[in-house]
Amino acid sequence: MRDGAVLLADRWFPKAGRKGLPTALIRTAYGRGFLDASMLARPLAERGFQVLIVSSRGTFGSGGAFDPLRCEREDGLDTLDWVVEQPWFGDSMILTGGSYQGFTQWAVADQVPPQVKAIIPLVSNSALTLDFLHQDRFSLEVPFSWGISVAGQERPLSMLRVLLQERRLERVLRTLPLSQADVAMLGRHDDYIQNILTHDSDDPFWAALDHRDRVADITVPASLIGGWYDFFLPGQLRDFHVLQEAGRGARLTVGPWPHASLEAGGVAAREALDFGLAHARGEQPPERAPVRLFVMGEDAWRDFPSWPPPGYRPQRLHLQPAGALATDPPPESDPDGYHYDPADPTPTVGGMRMTMTEKAGRVDNTKLEARPDVLTYTTAALERDVEVIGEVSAEIWFRSSLPYADMFVRLCDVDEQGRSYNVCDGLISLTGADRTSCATVRLWPTAYRFKRGHRIRVQVSSGAFPRYNRNPGTGEPRATATTLRAADQQIHHDPQHPSAVILPVRQPE
Repeated sequence: MRDGAVLLADRWFPKAGRKGLPTALIRTAYGRGFLDASMLARPLAERGFQVLIVSSRGTFGSGGAFDPLRCEREDGLDTLDWVVEQPWFGDSMILTGGSYQGFTQWAVADQVPPQVKAIIPLVSNSALTLDFLHQDRFSLEVPFSWGISVAGQERPLSMLRVLLQERRLERVLRTLPLSQADVAMLGRHDDYIQNILTHDSDDPFWAALDHRDRVADITVPASLIGGWYDFFLPGQLRDFHVLQEAGRGARLTVGPWPHASLEAGGVAAREALDFGLAHARGEQPPERAPVRLFVMGEDAWRDFPSWPPPGYRPQRLHLQPAGALATDPPPESDPDGYHYDPADPTPTVGGMRMTMTEKAGRVDNTKLEARPDVLTYTTAALERDVEVIGEVSAEIWFRSSLPYADMFVRLCDVDEQGRSYNVCDGLISLTGADRTSCATVRLWPTAYRFKRGHRIRVQVSSGAFPRYNRNPGTGEPRATATTLRAADQQIHHDPQHPSAVILPVRQPE
């Protein structure tokens, strides 16, 4: 590297016929061992690539100190310069890999040498950590558990330790103040965890990790692969939209996956061969639409010209008295209420999780919906299929007994047996919540077909712990809060306060 640090790498290539093969470059903070080697490097090296797996600075034998995400631009550009000078380099290269490995691609993609012919980031985006740290919706579980994991990943039996730590994680995340939670897990403070607790996403502290402004300058062909239940999805769709608007050669694939998915990894490997290898050889990849989406509920892949796709218009489903949900405006009615206690926070069930011991993605919400701190609003049985593809939001008229409160909204599909399955959700933290006001909640994007005979349901609550930090109700900073205050919440649904979920619904042709 430019400062003299030496990074370690493994190069995979076939025993015969390796001369002139294009290179697939994977830059990773997780080591060069079993997972990367068996799941990506070996399949690609068996099918037309030589593969270089490079360990990030300060990890698994590479020199320097590991400062998560912060050094990947300079080190990435230096690595590219080094690769093209090697005698075994075959004059073309692609960048590939998922999550952190995808971020290492975004960090350099606007300034790659001409030998780089394509990038293929899987379940990743150009800002990564920053999408969790918004002041009005602080995602706790993912950055905290990731920080704990990478802090101990080079210790013996690290995978077993991660599994054992997960069983402690929710308990530890109840630590007050939260700034001491890393000590409870690691026996010491961790710089990355302390930074996510004390610096919001718009803090200049994070500037070196933020590559969003570089996306429009990317000219190399890009194939983005995401999952409907991946916590990086909104940022990934943002990046794709920027490339699309700039007229770049980008395409998008989104499947029914959470962040950790073997199936998504298989799609990424195939894309490296179909899309990446073709570009590396100066050929055109097989023809396909720019956007390929798995439409859940229909359980089928469909092609579209853009994201969001044309032909879908916003439809408001209004919250009604007695737990109903309908397109009609609500009548005069009293608000519904529930009691939220951060000492017994509404739990996370399924959805966008970073966990190996609990199910992420689509799960039965029956037990969650039985809690007294969760309200539900449900349509009558649908008379026809309702297809929803695009950005989902909600406008909930809300009042709390405290000035500080959270609003969590989840869209669900209720089948003929009455089982409720989560589709997408979102949360916003409110100030001035003790005055009746409209909370606008951005839910995860989705592609879902609600079948005839099913019902559409909206859940409303004040938390999803530990995915999101519990709101203490005091307004204290998240890192140093020590007091928890319970609150009485009200959800309004009347002509003056028409709470609704807004769905992008396919219009009849």
